[in-house]
Amino acid sequence: MTNLVVIPWRPAPSRIPAFERVLAWYRAELPEFRVETIDSDDDVFVLARTRNLAVARLADPGDVVVINDADTLPEAGPMRDAIAAAPRSGRVHLPYTTYRWLGPEGTAELEAGSAAADCSHVLVHGACSGVYVTTGRTWAAHGGQDERFRGWGFEDSAWRLAHEAILGVPPQRHEGTVYALSHVPETRAGDQYDRNAALMERYREAAGDLDEMAALVAEGVAVRASNATSGPGLAA
Repeated sequence: MTNLVVIPWRPAPSRIPAFERVLAWYRAELPEFRVETIDSDDDVFVLARTRNLAVARLADPGDVVVINDADTLPEAGPMRDAIAAAPRSGRVHLPYTTYRWLGPEGTAELEAGSAAADCSHVLVHGACSGVYVTTGRTWAAHGGQDERFRGWGFEDSAWRLAHEAILGVPPQRHEGTVYALSHVPETRAGDQYDRNAALMERYREAAGDLDEMAALVAEGVAVRASNATSGPGLAA
């Protein structure tokens, strides 16, 4: 098992405080873990692709990687539980059962010194993003994430449906909380967003049909193979 955390990261002014807080959390709570950042050379930030590239960092497909969004704080106990379970489960692990978006108010309270658990927040029901714990083998077994989702929107929900359909089980959750920090929201509109929404609808329609889902995922894997000729770039 590797002690590797990879953070998808493309600098943006409003995101830097959250990113720095995530780095500080790992230094304090899981100091034995090596933390790296990753980006791609795409003209827009492609979160799905950076997550796939993060898994590709693993030297052995049985090794474990933590993929942690740059604005999301986990808890150490659930994280350690997820890391310990991931090599033998055949599932991706989510080290939380509760997802709290702190928003501007809660994030300001955190910056002022309040504990994350005491900050104002909004509960996000059904969240399946923020932090993933997986082996390379498990990620490949259900196709990873679909790199046709460019910009922002839907890649997480589509991934969850593919995981459930192809692996036959949902991602494994561990009792605990993650805290999403506030920053300037990304634009979720325009032609690319509409294409993302249309692709998400195809995932919803395929959710009850294993063959249809497998074919849809295979399309995405083919796109990833075509993207592989462009190498990732590392942030600082």
